[in-house]
Amino acid sequence: MSSSASAPLPAPVTGARAGALTRVAGSPTLRFIGRRLLTAIPVLWGLTLATFIVMNALPGDAAQELLGASATPVEIHELSVKLGLDKPFIPRYLDWLHGLVSGHLGTSLASGQSVTSILGSDLPVTFELLAYAFLISLVFAVPIALLSARHPNGIFDRVSLILSMGGLSLANYVLALVLVYIFAVKLNVLPALGWTPPDQNLGDNIKCLTMPAVSIGLSLLCFYTRLLRADLVEQMREDYVVAARAKGVGPWRILLHHALRNSVFGLITVVALNLGTLLGATVVIEQIFGLPGIGHELLSAIGNRDAPVVEGTVLVFGLITVLANLLADLLYATLDPRVRYGSAG
Repeated sequence: MSSSASAPLPAPVTGARAGALTRVAGSPTLRFIGRRLLTAIPVLWGLTLATFIVMNALPGDAAQELLGASATPVEIHELSVKLGLDKPFIPRYLDWLHGLVSGHLGTSLASGQSVTSILGSDLPVTFELLAYAFLISLVFAVPIALLSARHPNGIFDRVSLILSMGGLSLANYVLALVLVYIFAVKLNVLPALGWTPPDQNLGDNIKCLTMPAVSIGLSLLCFYTRLLRADLVEQMREDYVVAARAKGVGPWRILLHHALRNSVFGLITVVALNLGTLLGATVVIEQIFGLPGIGHELLSAIGNRDAPVVEGTVLVFGLITVLANLLADLLYATLDPRVRYGSAG
């Protein structure tokens, strides 16, 4: 008997296994995720097309920017041909789109590196900065909002309102300069510039990111505090809170286990919507503090008219925003079992 005849055949997918696979494939949540991802495709395509149009309309020439003011017209023309910049707008965009579909985001005109490798080295810095900023804002916003909602219009609530209004009116780049002056120049406890990877020295890494994260996170902290406080106060007037009080439930238990659980839905929505704005804020903050993140790379690429890097960065920013909003929708169903994604899109 041959070896192929004696080899065991794979078990057919029947019975319970087939039912499980059918349930997974037919899950309303998976169908909802699939619809949202399909909807994101034309959105991201439109975003890349608009970015390409804007980059094409900017004054100046990439070859001129790369060679400098002393370059001759012949040198500029030769570099334009080499980089493919002599082609019309539509063929250049279609070439980039074809590369995107095949998994290649193009090559930087300035450095010759692949855009994928540039994003892979710079995105972790930006992600860590944003995670630190979100951590600062949420860790402080939730307890401050709870304390303010516990005694509305009390002393703590009024003081937090004044400080929140002040924080919201202060631009993040102005706050960054103030922090540098206080903590780097006067106190000399935090570095004003530079970057230390976390795998080299975690303590120095946190020091490098503290002032940039506070510069971004303070306005978030103030906004989240006022938003959550207002929603908590509104929840405390609802009938289910009145019923809980009638049953003898303590005020802090009502706040933490009843009102906060309902108010957190609005907070999740705002956090997801804020992510796109924060990605834009990193462009300025990373430049001020000399962080090698994607915002710093994007600003340099715009200055060099490096369209492939700009296109790849904008695409990643858009994809992150889409996924963040999708995650927020999925968190709704996790926090509230009554939320179901069936036929709703």
